[in-house]
Amino acid sequence: MVCTLEKNSTKTVEKALKVLGKKNLAFIIHNGSFPSRENENTGFGSINSNAGKDIIDWASGIFTSIQLGPAGKTKGCDSSPYTGTIFSGNPLFIDLKQLTQDEWLNILSENTYNDIVSNNPNKYANRTAYSYIYKKQDEALREAWENFKSRNDKKLMKEFSIYKRENDSWLDKDSLYEALSIEHGNDYWPLWNSETDKNLFNPKSIEQQLEYGKRIEEISKKYADDIDFYKFVQFVLSKQNEETLKYAKKKHIKMIADRQVAFSDRDCWAYQSLFLDGWMLGCPPDYFSKDGQAWGFPVMNPEKLFKSDGSLDDGGILMKNLYKKMFRENPGGVRIDHIVGLIDPWVYRAGKKPKVEEGAGRLYSSPEHEFLKKFAIPSLKDLDEEVPADKEKRVKHLTDKQIKLYGRLIEKIVIAAAEEEGLDKDAIVCEDLGTLTNPVAAVMKAYDLQGMKLTQFTEPEEPDDPYRCKNINERCWAMVGTHDNEPIKMWADSMINTHEGYLHVKNLVEDLDFPDWSNKDDLIVELTKNAEYLAQTKLVELFASKAENIQIFFTDYFNVYDVYNRPGTSGDANWSLRLPDNYKSLYSINLANILKLAIIARGEKFASKNAKLIEELGEI
Repeated sequence: MVCTLEKNSTKTVEKALKVLGKKNLAFIIHNGSFPSRENENTGFGSINSNAGKDIIDWASGIFTSIQLGPAGKTKGCDSSPYTGTIFSGNPLFIDLKQLTQDEWLNILSENTYNDIVSNNPNKYANRTAYSYIYKKQDEALREAWENFKSRNDKKLMKEFSIYKRENDSWLDKDSLYEALSIEHGNDYWPLWNSETDKNLFNPKSIEQQLEYGKRIEEISKKYADDIDFYKFVQFVLSKQNEETLKYAKKKHIKMIADRQVAFSDRDCWAYQSLFLDGWMLGCPPDYFSKDGQAWGFPVMNPEKLFKSDGSLDDGGILMKNLYKKMFRENPGGVRIDHIVGLIDPWVYRAGKKPKVEEGAGRLYSSPEHEFLKKFAIPSLKDLDEEVPADKEKRVKHLTDKQIKLYGRLIEKIVIAAAEEEGLDKDAIVCEDLGTLTNPVAAVMKAYDLQGMKLTQFTEPEEPDDPYRCKNINERCWAMVGTHDNEPIKMWADSMINTHEGYLHVKNLVEDLDFPDWSNKDDLIVELTKNAEYLAQTKLVELFASKAENIQIFFTDYFNVYDVYNRPGTSGDANWSLRLPDNYKSLYSINLANILKLAIIARGEKFASKNAKLIEELGEI
């Protein structure tokens, strides 16, 4: 069906979602993947654009929220949103079109804007032109900055001053880094030729503190305009974000943010005194990586998170401020990428592989480790020492006190930040896909946190697999795939006429209670050879599950036969996929039909009770 047809019967769709026990239905699309209106394609999407507001309009009445990707500033050489800054927003999310209009005093010329659009190398493709727009966006914003200063509008200048003052705790450092990047000719601080500049916020003595303070003043004066330009960009982005949130609120759509596990180069430099020197965050060896995954992200020093009395130390305050900002700006909540990294992270020595034999281990679960033992929560007697240190079930005993220690970052920082911004723990979406250590599972249970269930990940030969429909509980967010998976249609194509596909189909037939599925053998045969039928049934399974919250990635909803990101690979193909500009005419999933089938799949008694609704859905 064409996606616009559903708008005529949104009340029926809402009713069906309620009958199926769905509290939230989120549409997943990262900012850069938003489409563009005609003659407005600069090479990168944004929810702040006219097309972004069109998506909000379209989603209203069907979806309750839009799940965005990480919003931090990325580097020119790396488009991954998962390596962006923790406080500064991505300038690419600024809608340049608005700056050509009266509300912004026409600080960007229409000629500049039109040139960017007309020269976009991907203007006829549903792909970002990252390298192109990264450079052009900066040039356009510098033009806007010069005009902003010359216009000297009292109202905007006052707002700008207030913004700088209210955000100085992070904005001053981030903008100073920009100045130093100009000073040294590159934006990667480990390559700077001045040890002083590398450590301006990491003094080792009072003498250094005084010396570094003078250097900060010197750089601040020398690059005063560049520093203010950086702050201006963040100000523009903030104002546009606020207006978009107001627009979305009127349409009853909330935004869900995405907190990546990484810290950017800029953050590492600004807060290096809070990180554990010589240690990095990663993943241990597994089926997919025999040497583990060496992410190269710094690890927050446990001794800087909390004081001896349990109150927040500098690191804890930083993290709480980060989450407070995210919850404040995203009333739909925050998705935490790799929740294991907050509760029971795997760490390794810088320059080494993330393997046990090279010194790696669980930060809080390694009482036998020469260095990490000082952070250990369990004792040696709590371990199953026959289980290798890199396996999930090694910690076999956990007291309530130990679980609380594992969970104190969640309780005192994440949950506390949500509550202080008027939200509750249900505003926390925990990306817990894959295997979890016992401590992580215990914390998730103790704090009643909502994890994620991805039905593509089902191990079909495991009856108790948590991603299988019959085992998915209410307190979670369920989906067929994330930004790292093939769209469900592509997945279904790969399953056709395979043994693995047969196993998945067998589970579907067992778990879904369709009255007309009496001849199950014939049904299995049909599902194993019909990809369209299999893809639809996987979506029916999603809504028929008990999960209270559902997410759908844009490639799944609009049948975009392409992958947004392939983990473990690099190149321009990753992070560049966009929703086509003509998405309203695309053949999208038939949500009404899927909901109808999901109601029927709950069993004859449930279907009979909702017979009238089934009929209404069938007429959409």
